[in-house]
Amino acid sequence: MAKRLEAGWGQRIAWVFLAWGSCGLLIWVPFLYAAIRRGRGSDWGAFASFALYECVTLPWAASGGSSSGDGFLGLAVVLTMLMAAGLLLFGMFDTPPPKQQLYVGMPVPPQQGNPYLR
Repeated sequence: MAKRLEAGWGQRIAWVFLAWGSCGLLIWVPFLYAAIRRGRGSDWGAFASFALYECVTLPWAASGGSSSGDGFLGLAVVLTMLMAAGLLLFGMFDTPPPKQQLYVGMPVPPQQGNPYLR
């Protein structure tokens, strides 16, 4: 059986808050968490892609000498953060299985009389 990684909406929003609150610097952390917990190749691939994103954008942002900023860098950061938020909210975590409904029937009334004389 494949490992499942279930999370409620509170945990999903907390992971998105971590990624957005750090301005994208810790965007790789939830994907590392999922990769360690489940061990799927796709989770490791997502972690590697976001770690590579950090390794590329940090030197790119530091090397710009312009005071007006780089439009392509800003677009890349915004699109990556939106994509990560979408993955964290809707794509990465498994939904909990539906709870099994209990059988609710009519209660059986107790039989009257001595059970040993029937």
